[in-house]
Order: sequence, then C-alpha cells, then structure tokens
Amino acid sequence: MELLKRLSETPGISGQEQTIRNLIAGEMGKLVDETTTDVLGNLIGQKKGSGKRAVMISAHMDEIGFMVSFIDDKGFIRIMPVGGFDARALFAQRVVVHGKQDLPGVLALATKPIHLLDPEEAKKAPKVSDYFVDVGMGKEQVDQLVAIGDSVTMYREFSDLGELVTGKALDDRVGVYVMLKALERVKTHEVDIYAVASTQEEVGLRGAKTSSFGIDPEIGVALDVTLASDIPGGAEHEKITSLGKGVAIKIMDNYSISNPKVVQRLKELAEQKHIPYQLEVLPRGGTDAGAIQATKSGVAAVTISVPTRYVHTVVETCDKSDIEAAINLLAAFLEVAHEGDFRP
Repeated sequence: MELLKRLSETPGISGQEQTIRNLIAGEMGKLVDETTTDVLGNLIGQKKGSGKRAVMISAHMDEIGFMVSFIDDKGFIRIMPVGGFDARALFAQRVVVHGKQDLPGVLALATKPIHLLDPEEAKKAPKVSDYFVDVGMGKEQVDQLVAIGDSVTMYREFSDLGELVTGKALDDRVGVYVMLKALERVKTHEVDIYAVASTQEEVGLRGAKTSSFGIDPEIGVALDVTLASDIPGGAEHEKITSLGKGVAIKIMDNYSISNPKVVQRLKELAEQKHIPYQLEVLPRGGTDAGAIQATKSGVAAVTISVPTRYVHTVVETCDKSDIEAAINLLAAFLEVAHEGDFRP
C-alpha cells in the first residue's frame, strides 16, 4: 500500500495535475512500452499486443479541491470549488495552498464563533462559498506567495485501518493504483493496452473524452470508486455497495449504461477465478466510461469500481480485499480481452 499512500497524498486538482502526473509517469513508465502526454494533460501508456484490438483503461488522476479567487486586505484567501463538495464536511479542515511555495492553512467559515451564534444562526447550513483559508500571514506576505488561480488541496495523511485504508483523493487514486498493479500483474495479452491517467474528470469527464478520441479503442474500462453506503443512516435498498464484498461491476450510472456483453464477461471471469464481486447500479454520478462510450462511432465500455465510504471527503475509506479483487479482475480481463464480439 506504499504506492497508494503516495498517490493519495500527492496534490493535483482538476486542470493542475502536473505533480501527480509526474509521480504516475515514473511508475507507469516501468510497465508499458511508451508513454505520452496529450494537450489536456492526460498521461497515456501503451503496452503493445498483436494489434488485433485496442483496449483503453482510464483512471482519473485529478482530485477535487479549490482555486484561489480573492485575497482580502487582511490576507484571508477566498476560494472557488473545483469539483463537488459537501460543505458540511469542510469545517475546521486543514489545506495546502500551492503558491510559489506550499503554504499550510485552515478552512474556516466566514461567520461568528459558535459561542456567539444565536439558535437561529446556528441552524443555518454552510455553503462552500462561505469558507475562506487562513494561512497565518498578512496581506503583504500572502500577495508575495499566492496568486489568483493557485490551487488549494485538502491535507490529510493516508492511514492503515487494519482491513481498511483511508485518506484523501482515493477518488480516484485508488483507481490509478488498480490500473498500475493490474499492468504489473498481466502475464500475457494480445490486445493493445492503453492505460490512461485522465485529467479533469471531476469537472466533466474532459480528459477521458479527448484521450479516447485519440486512441479510438474498441473496448473501454473506466476504473473509479463507487458509493459504499453500508453505514448507519439510509435505507437498505439505497446502499449501492458494501465494503469487503468484492469489486463492483457497474451496470449503469447517470452517465453510462455498461455494455452488457462486457459486464457478462467480467462476471464469468470473476466466478471462474473466485474473485468476489458485486453488481452496481448508481442513480447519480458517473465515471470516465460516460465519455469513452460516446467516442466516435461508439465504444463497448464498462466501469470497474472500488466500493468506498465517505466519498468526496478527506477520509475516503476502502477495503484492501476489494482493491485486490479489482486488480485481479482487471488483469484477468486484459489477458482474454481479444476474445469475443462485444457488439449488440
């Protein structure tokens, strides 16, 4: 899990993925025949086969975060969200402002202290726009180190929780981890494999759209997290997936309906190789598969998901056995992906 720890802790919001891309490039370069980076910043590794069929794997490397939008006369930094946040999860969190140097800071609400709030004020739900960053400096110092457009990322160390792991940006650094480990584990393959660490997924699947257009694959596999709502609160039928019950094979979400033949092949492989799996129907949200599927004349696309609790927080949590199942299923599929016809 040392690699997953580094992936989790390395910064890279949508549109500013250069630091995380450099880390992934160093690892991917050991596993593929060649790597390239396109104009949108996608890192693309090619592992050559017989040329019979192209399979694209996509795991987005961007994380949700913020961008500096204003610095007031006291040095407090106002921010714009890059990706979707639950404002309730942001209070009293620590962040890093990536200016001319990395500055530690705290997220705070532009409101009175809790001790001074009257009951009605205390009931008011916070909005992301209510937050600012305090880096402990006055305006003159901040202006020397921070500029409008600099990125701000959440700060949280990756931790081992026994059977589980937790940290920031496991959405979707765990998908990147699964991709790299599966490339390492594949024994033989006839398909040309294109492994993509995609950009700007959190703001509209943009990197997957451009990279899949350039690759023009016959099959596309998105790697991402999905909701594990196996915690107190919510109805049984709303749980989507549970930790520890295996990799999730997505049937559909708000952006894509998985190719039924690819889904069936994944189920067969999981059963043949005794890989635990669960089926996923997600009513909201989507993955890179939504962009890949609609490329050119169409792609047979599917998503392989890692069940994750507390998505889009700094304590995203996965089960190690589910991660291992995802690696094994992807590697098994790549070894036989040259077989079969996935057209309707």
